[in-house]
Amino acid sequence: MHPQPHDELRTASFRDLDTTTLYAILRLRGEVFVVEQECAYADIDGRDTEPGTRHVWFERDGDVRAYLRILREDGHERVGRVVTAKTARGAGLAGRLLAEALEVIGNRPSVLDAQAHLTAFYARYGYEPSGPEFLEDGILHVPMIRSNDQLREVRRPAH
Repeated sequence: MHPQPHDELRTASFRDLDTTTLYAILRLRGEVFVVEQECAYADIDGRDTEPGTRHVWFERDGDVRAYLRILREDGHERVGRVVTAKTARGAGLAGRLLAEALEVIGNRPSVLDAQAHLTAFYARYGYEPSGPEFLEDGILHVPMIRSNDQLREVRRPAH
């Protein structure tokens, strides 16, 4: 009997990403956000390379199956680019990634902009809506925050 392949959790700063992994991450983000969700936007926004950014992903046999990034912003962390490959959905990878992100973030407050249909998912991890819904790239989003002291609305950075 052969052992079953399993998903390996990885965390790295930009400088610790090898080019093959970086390519796989960018490819996954492009396949889902740009192609599947039909959003033409600048995914490579310059934030991946910032010294405080952490990349968290699951891979299996070199294939990136789920990913998110954590950005350091003024007084809080921002979780973003949460994505799961179409072939890996339903396996709980996004939840496991988010749990790992919260370990990395620790007790610092964190924010994210959830696609509106995913607010209940993020609420399971302690995130609460922190402002009005807004349209971004044709998709309805809700700003959310997770904080020990439940900070008031955190402003989104301008695009």
